[in-house]
Amino acid sequence: MTPGPVAASASRLPVAGNAVVRRAARDLLRRDRRAVVLAVVLHAAAAVAGLGAPWLLGMIVDEVTAGAGAGRLDRLALGIVGCVVAQGLLSRYAQYVGHRFGERAVARLREEFVRRTLALPVSVVERAGTGDLATRSSVDVNLVGTTVRDAVPVVVISTAKLMLLFGAVCLLHPILGLVALAGLPSIFVVARWYLRRARDAYLFEGAAAAELTETLTSTAEGARTIEALHLADQRIAHGTGRIARLWAARRATLRLRSVVFAVAGASYALPVAAVLLVGGPLLDRDVVSLGEVVAAALYLQQAIDPLDALLMWTEQTQRGMASFARVLGVGLVPPEPRGGAGVPSGRGVTLRGVRFGYGDGPDVLHGIDLEIRPGERLAVVGPSGAGKSTLARLIAGIDRPRSGVVLLGGRPVTDLDPAQRRREVVLVTQEHHVFMGTLRDNLAFAAPEATDEQMRAALVAVGADWYADLPHGLDTELGDGARELNPADAQQLALARIVLADPHTLILDEATAALDPTTARRTERALGAVLAGRTVIAIAHRLNTAHDADRVAVLDDGRITELGSHAELLAAGGAYAALWRSWHG
Repeated sequence: MTPGPVAASASRLPVAGNAVVRRAARDLLRRDRRAVVLAVVLHAAAAVAGLGAPWLLGMIVDEVTAGAGAGRLDRLALGIVGCVVAQGLLSRYAQYVGHRFGERAVARLREEFVRRTLALPVSVVERAGTGDLATRSSVDVNLVGTTVRDAVPVVVISTAKLMLLFGAVCLLHPILGLVALAGLPSIFVVARWYLRRARDAYLFEGAAAAELTETLTSTAEGARTIEALHLADQRIAHGTGRIARLWAARRATLRLRSVVFAVAGASYALPVAAVLLVGGPLLDRDVVSLGEVVAAALYLQQAIDPLDALLMWTEQTQRGMASFARVLGVGLVPPEPRGGAGVPSGRGVTLRGVRFGYGDGPDVLHGIDLEIRPGERLAVVGPSGAGKSTLARLIAGIDRPRSGVVLLGGRPVTDLDPAQRRREVVLVTQEHHVFMGTLRDNLAFAAPEATDEQMRAALVAVGADWYADLPHGLDTELGDGARELNPADAQQLALARIVLADPHTLILDEATAALDPTTARRTERALGAVLAGRTVIAIAHRLNTAHDADRVAVLDDGRITELGSHAELLAAGGAYAALWRSWHG
């Protein structure tokens, strides 16, 4: 087993190693140690109370053998009833305290997971995909919750009960205690065999589940594209392969369980049988009494339930610890580097010798040199795959160039504090999201302190005429099961958030692509007034945007081949002029 974090592939989030998981588990216990101690004490007291009944029953057997009177037997029987009642009450309150501790621990874990997830760099989230993150935030967190709330207390208490029960047998007579250990070697061997293999098997199962989730999610999101391109058979085959991989992973973990439970189940009866077989000859030689043999057999019979629970919940604990490793792995991703306290000395954007490629692949951008003046509107045009969106991501500080530098106001944009950078530079793409909640909630993401008047003004600024038709205005519920916005309305909502965010540099990566030409043109005109005085870099798919810009940069095969105003590039008769003539037929 690796003691540290398990390395992630280029496209997956990492998984925490054993040492990290153990430290985090200890931290969960330390943060609520009072509840942990109280639960352990109550469970221990319940286990001690449970020892009384077999011991008293053994005394009854010996008293009957000796010819004791009914009064003595009645008192012993009442003692048994008292022990059973005490055990039940103590167990009930121990479980109550344990479950409350578990729920608090899981709530903290969920909050910490959300905090760590929101701190992930955007580039890391994009490479990992939604499947892995979604599986960790749902399936894995739930499994950890079950483990903390149910499995860990059962494992701890079952272990304590077994120690007390076997200790009680030893106190009855050391020979009986020695014989009682008959079934433990086989259980120990098979448990050790299982534990060496369980963690890796459950981690593999979790990864396979994440891959299947990613496949199903991407297929559902791209259903229209898949249908249009007749890719249904290909996606079905891909999904079938992922299902087969998950099925193989689950068969592997099932194989482990089938071995450990079969061997353990066969071992449960050995201690009881051994005590009875050895107890007979010892009884004949007056080494032990009949009551001691009966009590020992009852203790060992009682040990079957905690032993069975220990093995069953050990399996759940292994599953939960594997999930815990996946949940903690999110926190192992290095956060975005935070710059110093300094601020940019200006609002201009400068790119010097910028080269960039994804992963270990070839360069997508080749030596970009570009100066964007404060308040300037620059349109970037070019064929698909030329590197326009990659350039936008570098300017926004989402990705770091392989070589060269991207400066914002004289400072490298990736060295700025992430919160500061997001306030000053905003990237708007054609992808958008409408969160479940009211329209006010959706707008408040960009500016929590914005007033209703400012929110309405932002909607008007982007030409969101549909706002006037909402039945409850800003209090109208949006999202699944409520008012659903069409893609054009949703994109206008995203643009309204940008108006409220009020950045000084704005990157529009085909931000009006989902709008029809008429609505897009109206929205762009409305944004014109809002964007006055800001630095705007527009990735233009409609050349009308380039026509209105101060300058146009033509990007082809990762290089800027032309740079100038609309009129200058038309006069030059190069690639931009050819695009313009093609655009206008």
